[in-house]
Amino acid sequence: MSGLKKVVIGLLSIALIVAVGAAAFFFWPHGLPQVAASISQPKGPDLIARGKYLTTAADCEACHTAPGGKPFAGGLGFELPFGILYSPNITPDDQTGIGTWTDAEFVRAVRSGVGKHGEDLYPAFPYTSYALLATDDLLAIKAYLDTLAPVNSSPPENELLFPFNQRYVMRGWKLLFVPSAPFKTDAGKSEAWNNGAYLVEALAHCGECHTPRGLMFQRKQGSALSGGSLEGWTAWNITPDLETGIGSWSDEQIKSYIWKGFAHGRGPAAGAMRQAIDLSLSHLPETDIDAIVTYLRSVEPRKSSYASSIITAGATPASASEPWKPVDGPGGLGRKIFAGACASCHGWDGSGQNSARAALTGSHSVADETGANLVQVILKGTSDPNGSAATAMPGFARSLSDAEIAALANYVIGHFGGKRGSVTPNDVEKAR
Repeated sequence: MSGLKKVVIGLLSIALIVAVGAAAFFFWPHGLPQVAASISQPKGPDLIARGKYLTTAADCEACHTAPGGKPFAGGLGFELPFGILYSPNITPDDQTGIGTWTDAEFVRAVRSGVGKHGEDLYPAFPYTSYALLATDDLLAIKAYLDTLAPVNSSPPENELLFPFNQRYVMRGWKLLFVPSAPFKTDAGKSEAWNNGAYLVEALAHCGECHTPRGLMFQRKQGSALSGGSLEGWTAWNITPDLETGIGSWSDEQIKSYIWKGFAHGRGPAAGAMRQAIDLSLSHLPETDIDAIVTYLRSVEPRKSSYASSIITAGATPASASEPWKPVDGPGGLGRKIFAGACASCHGWDGSGQNSARAALTGSHSVADETGANLVQVILKGTSDPNGSAATAMPGFARSLSDAEIAALANYVIGHFGGKRGSVTPNDVEKAR
């Protein structure tokens, strides 16, 4: 598609959103819903425990915590095609949080994307997935959040382009793309499948990252879970496609990756995926992880939505190397940097010298010719929320130039992925 055609389609899409938004101004349901817990809803400490579990599974802390900030106090910035959004404070502070919110206002916000005062919320908040949540679960989450320590903190003002800074535009968008009813169990499927479907599609909102977006920032449901892009990172294909997804992964590999953040023969998670694992998925019971695996196995296999898709599993220079001795000969800037900065942890064979998390064998990131995630990790490093040295990798943004990082990335792609990397210094500059 030519650049001019993309611009024209983009403008037409914006015009459509504005038109639908204007038409929907008086029709989008902004009134408060009638909410009441069912007779099966737990009470007292059991309700709070249920809410804590659901809040963890929904990964609320990740999005509502700014770097160096207090948990759930908001202020994290999201760089989107139409500007920067900042997450709100969801601690029970009366002035800057949700301390004065009623249950009905909370349910309306999470399920319909409408704030306390009737303002339309932006879809960086994944209400397109949370619309599927059960009322009991939303009320349990609210009950848990109400027990948190109040934090008086206001996020920065959003920085959005016109017309997206006009909140009413979201009314048309929501009419087009937000589900109209909560998740319904499938009586023909097992309890594990239904639990996995609820987790993947609603609570853990996996499709928000792993599904490509259209020109109106909507999830392209015809390509659901085939991979997406988020702030310079690629969220890989998690459908059971054999060539480009997780079809060749064993159940144990999928489970280990989701629960522990790495899998033997598949490499480690990094970026937003590692954060989701560290803060959310790793804290779920094993039965939930098994249920997610069951559901992912059942979805329609789809080819990856991103350009570099085929994961090669053939022989590479790394597979013929020893941990402390490479098979390929001397030469090249990338190899020289890897020898000095990387080999002692990752090993020349990619087995991981000191930690299984440092293993590169089978990692999708090193088999991607574009090096999108690989460059991000080299620049920023990776660690858990506590910065544990045993599972951390330092970032090299300050110590290596764009040209050096490009050379290193291309060497890693060739040595461990068996492909010809296409990373340029300009790519690295953009990733910074």
